[in-house]
Amino acid sequence: MTGSVSPRHHDIADDLRQQITTGRIKPGERLPSEAGLATRYRVSTVTLRRALAVLQGEGLVAKIHGKGNYVRHPRRKIMYVGGWGTLDPWAAAQPTLRVTVRSTTVLASAHLTTLLKVPTGSPLAEYTCLSLEQGSPHGLARIYIPRDLSPAGDLDDDSVCREAATRFAVLGPSPATIRETVSARSPTPDEASALRIGNNMAVLAITRVATDATGRVIEAALLAFPGDRVDAVFTAHHVLDERQTQG
Repeated sequence: MTGSVSPRHHDIADDLRQQITTGRIKPGERLPSEAGLATRYRVSTVTLRRALAVLQGEGLVAKIHGKGNYVRHPRRKIMYVGGWGTLDPWAAAQPTLRVTVRSTTVLASAHLTTLLKVPTGSPLAEYTCLSLEQGSPHGLARIYIPRDLSPAGDLDDDSVCREAATRFAVLGPSPATIRETVSARSPTPDEASALRIGNNMAVLAITRVATDATGRVIEAALLAFPGDRVDAVFTAHHVLDERQTQG
């Protein structure tokens, strides 16, 4: 009885994986061309691409259209701290972390009308924040604020607001309460494109609604993180009933 033979593309993937994990091929380094690798391993380009697909699926290699295959930098996990809704300060302060922010004015759709409790078509300030580490995206936030409460001027001109954006924190006035709903789901096409993930990878989706002391919704945020790169931590505070503290 003969033992099973490993398909050739798995052997090639194993060899390239070892070179990457041992540092022979460095993070950010471009692999030889697919034709060159196929010649080196004496296989067809179809077999070679199957091997690269294995490494791409493992997150070790990224294929950039028109440029080739590159070794990914190690993916460091980030932490989302519930309550005030923010990336942890340590992660937000990393020099390799960069957050791009785009702002525009949109009219409230049915979904945003429900979240912010405003009439359909109400003007809202929309802030789209994308966090990147060494060029690799790992967090997306879309933050909506009633137009009359939105920060004045450009975020670049307001260091406090800019810091909040960097941490995905509340951008509007200080809230009295924060409500966060967390779910794991498939990414929307926009999320998959922004985060550069496949449709088969789950995202950790957080919907955060902030209200003031009068109960007015002052901000709604839709956050999405690739499920394999984020930990979420929430702390519950026990509040005694006033009747238990009397007498």
